[in-house]
Amino acid sequence: MIGCRLRYLQIAKASLARAIRYAEGHDLVGRNVATLVDPPAGAVGRPSRSLTLAQSLALLNGARESRLNAYVVLSLTVGIRTEEARELRWDHVDLDGDPGAVRPVPPSVAVWRSVRQGGHTKTAKSWRTLALPLVAVQALRKHRRQQAADRLAAGALWQDHGLVFASAVGTPLDAANVRREFRRVTATAGLGAGWAPRDPRHTFVSLMSADGVPIEEIACLAGHNRTATTELVYRHELRPVITTGAEVMDRILADSNSS
Repeated sequence: MIGCRLRYLQIAKASLARAIRYAEGHDLVGRNVATLVDPPAGAVGRPSRSLTLAQSLALLNGARESRLNAYVVLSLTVGIRTEEARELRWDHVDLDGDPGAVRPVPPSVAVWRSVRQGGHTKTAKSWRTLALPLVAVQALRKHRRQQAADRLAAGALWQDHGLVFASAVGTPLDAANVRREFRRVTATAGLGAGWAPRDPRHTFVSLMSADGVPIEEIACLAGHNRTATTELVYRHELRPVITTGAEVMDRILADSNSS
C-alpha cells in the first residue's frame, strides 16, 4: 500500500513538472519549481512470508474453530488475494459443479471482484475462475451454515450484501477485522502473531512451485500479469475453470495426512 501511494506521488510530481515546463517554455513562469522538490522515499513495508507445509497444516488446524476458517482455507488452497476474498459473493461460488456434464465442471470460485475502487480486481488477469479443492468446499459449506445461523440470530439487524465473508450481522469485513482474527488463528496454531492475512497466498505459490507446477501456470492461478511477478515476488483470464491448484492441493494435503 505504501509503495502504491509513493508511486502516485511520483506520477503527480512528474505531471506537475511537465505542466510547469510548458508554462516555462511560454515565458509564463520563471522557474520550474517542481523539479526542485525531492519526493519522499517512503517506508519499506514488511515483506510477505511463506509458511512451510508443516506450518500450513498447523494453520488449517488452528483455524478450524475460527469464524475466519473458510477465509484461511480459501486463501491458502486457492491463493486468492485478501482483498478478493473480502469482496467474494455467494453467487460467484459454486460448491456443486456439474460432474454429469460432457466435460465435468468441478466446484469453483469466480474471482471477479475485489475491494479496490469500483470493485475491480488488481489486473485484467486477476479475473479468473478456479476449481476448489475438497478441503475448501467443505470449509465453505460449513461457513454457509454458520452464516445462515448468524442471519437467523441477527433478525432485523441483518444486512444482506451477498458476501461470503461478513460480520455477524452481514456487513463487510474491513482489513483490520481480518488481521485481528488472523493473528488469533496463527497464535492458536502455535505460529506466533507475526503473520499477515496475505501470507497464505504467498504460501500457495510456494507450495505450487515446490511441487513442480510450471511458473506459467502458477502465474495464471495467482492472477499475475507476468510470470516475473510470480518468480520474483512470490516464489522464496477468462478461461474454463483452472483445476491444477485444486488437484495439487488435494494431493498434498491427502499425502500429508496419511503420513
